[in-house]
Amino acid sequence: MTARGLRLTEWMRMRARGEKREPGIAGGPSFAYVFGWVLVLLLGIEAITGAALAAFYAPSSTDAWASVAYVQDQMPLGWLVRGLHYHGGSAIVIIAGVHLVQTAVWGAYKKPRELTWWIGIVLLLLVLGFAISGYVLRWDQAGYWANRVEVGIAASTPVAGPTIRSLAIGGNEYGNLTLTRFYALHIVVLPALFAVGTFAHLVLARRHGTTPRWGRDGLMVVARWPYQTIRNVTAMAAVFAVLLGYVISQHGADLAAPADPAAAFDARPLWYFRWLFELRHLAGSYEKLAALASPAIVGGFLVGLPLIDRDPDRSPKKRLKFVGAVIALVAIIGVLTLKSFAGDAGDAALAKREQADALLASRARALAAANGVPVTGAQDVFTTVPMYQQRTLFAQKCEGCHGAKSKDRKGPIIGPGHGSRGWFAGFLHAPSGDAYWGHTKLGNSEDAMKPAELAANEIDDLVELLYAQSGASDADQAKRDRGKAIFDKACTDCHSIDEGVAGGVGPGLGDLGSRDWFTSYISNPKKAIHMGKNSEMPRFDAELTMVERDVLAGYLVWLRTATQADLDKLGPL
Repeated sequence: MTARGLRLTEWMRMRARGEKREPGIAGGPSFAYVFGWVLVLLLGIEAITGAALAAFYAPSSTDAWASVAYVQDQMPLGWLVRGLHYHGGSAIVIIAGVHLVQTAVWGAYKKPRELTWWIGIVLLLLVLGFAISGYVLRWDQAGYWANRVEVGIAASTPVAGPTIRSLAIGGNEYGNLTLTRFYALHIVVLPALFAVGTFAHLVLARRHGTTPRWGRDGLMVVARWPYQTIRNVTAMAAVFAVLLGYVISQHGADLAAPADPAAAFDARPLWYFRWLFELRHLAGSYEKLAALASPAIVGGFLVGLPLIDRDPDRSPKKRLKFVGAVIALVAIIGVLTLKSFAGDAGDAALAKREQADALLASRARALAAANGVPVTGAQDVFTTVPMYQQRTLFAQKCEGCHGAKSKDRKGPIIGPGHGSRGWFAGFLHAPSGDAYWGHTKLGNSEDAMKPAELAANEIDDLVELLYAQSGASDADQAKRDRGKAIFDKACTDCHSIDEGVAGGVGPGLGDLGSRDWFTSYISNPKKAIHMGKNSEMPRFDAELTMVERDVLAGYLVWLRTATQADLDKLGPL
């Protein structure tokens, strides 16, 4: 075709005669026709990035979150690949939605293009299916709980509900089968259906040609190259630039903390389902009915358009009720979506919970990057904090009575430096001081130990003896020997320094501060060798296993040489 275009009637006659012709744009080129090619670009991005992500993804409940966190935080440019895939899905929904509205306003669903329209609706549903099946693959709190809500809604479908739930979950509870089924759906079933649908859609679209804007049916059919092609490429480049810029600004995509069925979480669906989420909220006790009926009504209306709008005239002025219905439908969905986001933005309690969730997610990802994820599952990533078990046991069993900041403290403060030279020196100067026995009954009784009436150098020597009892390798032997002489002179009426020997009215001090001593004391402080009847501390030999008591004793030994800065470096539990 050498001319810029042919009259539509001449173009149709050439087609009827079977003459070879270049595909053209009836009514002339327009940016209104670029959406199909933009969708092709975005679908290509999804396919390429999806294949790259699948190479690193582990579809199991113990490894899924870890593999996603690795891609996001450690794999070179992994955040970019994941961001393009995640936000590319949102871009497809936006462009497909605009394409659907433009097609409806143009009247491009009319005869002979009804089947093309219906296949397009099916393709849009498959895109939403990709979103639902892909979101749960993260196996984080956001994806896990959103999927539970979605499956719960589907499970309330009359008759078929229980079957849908069984097929989706693969058992009584969420687990490996759930994840592998959604993974298979996402990378095998849906792509296969989408490929068939896309092929059929393109074949029909090419057969029937581009639908010209109303009033241009009698104008020229213009060659696609270069007029429409330039517009297509321009639109594709613009959309890709916007998508890439957004992905860079977000540094990929978000990732919440690992999925935890036992933890409360404010489940929110992806943004293009927020209108349905808000509608359920407004429906109150009829939320399940609203969740099932509203998509059916919207889908039924779109499917029925070609059947009820049968007038061949495509001018919007002649089709006001149908065009108005489409615009009203889009407006309602838009208003409900905005209302949902506005409601969350105005909820201070929700914002506080979301901030806590964000901090938990950030911490989980930082621990995964620094220490890896245990093979037992992503939830155990929090146990990779240094000295997690020791500090957890201390927080659960000891913090309330011995924590410096505890409002219910009943015993001496146990913290960094406990059992050090400085600690012993402070104790000898003021045994009933606030940091020592001041909060106990013994500390306020007549039997309470009195401050040591010794010279400063003698106290130093006695401190060295007590410090050396733990087996500390840096103890000064000469000072220890002098301290032993002082102990024999001033302390043997109440205490014994020999291993395994009880004192008089006071505890035995053999191996004081060693791991074995702490283990024995934690097991039963009421032993004669320890505090005997004066102990207010309960025994833990029945409550804690031997391993747990030993672990806790090791932590107390570590505290002797630790500083607050050392403790802070370990990070929060």
